[in-house]
Amino acid sequence: MNDTPRHRPTRAELDAARDTRLPDLIADDLTVLLVGINPGLASAVAGHHFATPGNRLWPALYRAGFTPRLIDATEENRLLDLGIGITSIVHRPTARAAELTAPEYVAGGRHLRELVLARRPAWLALLGVTGYRTAFDAPDATVGRQSLTIGTTQVWVLPNPSGLNAHYPPSALAVEFAKLRIATGLPDRSAVLGNGPFPNRS
Repeated sequence: MNDTPRHRPTRAELDAARDTRLPDLIADDLTVLLVGINPGLASAVAGHHFATPGNRLWPALYRAGFTPRLIDATEENRLLDLGIGITSIVHRPTARAAELTAPEYVAGGRHLRELVLARRPAWLALLGVTGYRTAFDAPDATVGRQSLTIGTTQVWVLPNPSGLNAHYPPSALAVEFAKLRIATGLPDRSAVLGNGPFPNRS
């Protein structure tokens, strides 16, 4: 893990980041393509996905066994060697997801379908059930495996790893991530949680 102190963005840097677009972290035939709602302004300034302070994606990936050690946003390219990529429903950075519009979600869902058909990940994993419901017109969706498939790609919804998501403390978040890892057939690279069985959450 990179122990270099993280630069705290200035207000001017955050405002300028609204015009930034983070490139997808992607390759053909990945095992899992993780899909955030949209980049935060701090992530856009840093030039890395999920670099907003307080985001719990990286610890969840480690505890769930996706990564052999805790990595951070500056090391995101290491995920590709593990069969994991990252993209977003909407690529426009904002301070809060609430700034996004419903048409942006719908357009993002169409783009995701095109991306998946072109890149063929085995699994598409959306980070947040609310974003999935809007982008894919699935108002009754819940966390877990979905009936939807895109080509040969299977779809899973994970809880949003934002630190603002009080419904899933770190331990529960890691369990939901581990359920996905087991479903994908990826090995347990950290052995923090093991391979279950895990309790279900309603």
